[in-house]
Amino acid sequence: MNRKVLVISSSFRTKGNSARLAEEFMKGAVEAGNDVEFISLHDKKIGFCRGCLVCQKTNRCMIHDHADMIREKMLHADVLVFATPVYYSGISGQLKTLLDRCNPLYDSDYQFRDVYLLFAAAEDSEEAEKRTLDCFDGWVVCYERARLNGYVFCGGVNDVGDIEGNQKLQEAYQMGKSI
Repeated sequence: MNRKVLVISSSFRTKGNSARLAEEFMKGAVEAGNDVEFISLHDKKIGFCRGCLVCQKTNRCMIHDHADMIREKMLHADVLVFATPVYYSGISGQLKTLLDRCNPLYDSDYQFRDVYLLFAAAEDSEEAEKRTLDCFDGWVVCYERARLNGYVFCGGVNDVGDIEGNQKLQEAYQMGKSI
């Protein structure tokens, strides 16, 4: 089935470990016949949510920056995939800022149902994995018609390239291919 898949990477290292997970996921999703679009946050300007709640009345954020374009693409995607490095047992600040700015999607007729998370960390522990998942899932559960459909966590990778040869790349590829 041809689905619109939007992959958003929040790594500032374009060839970093979480970005590599995203590449493999995309390769599988494309091979499965899906329409895949990739957005990297490394060069995007996204301001912090101001908590004004104007978006709940207008379905638009009062701040106009790259979050506008990304949010619009999210609205029309069937599948959302987020790739992030883990910072202090949580998603990156770049990704958290984007998710906060997605509040206008909450009451919209968003199309996405399946959400995936790809994340890599220097720490290789169940605790780091669980804390990151809990943080991310806190966003997903706000969207009643969406669900966290899967994730790939790769711990023990810190420097660019550490992930090469790791079975988690194959897991990300297979997950993308299964869409």
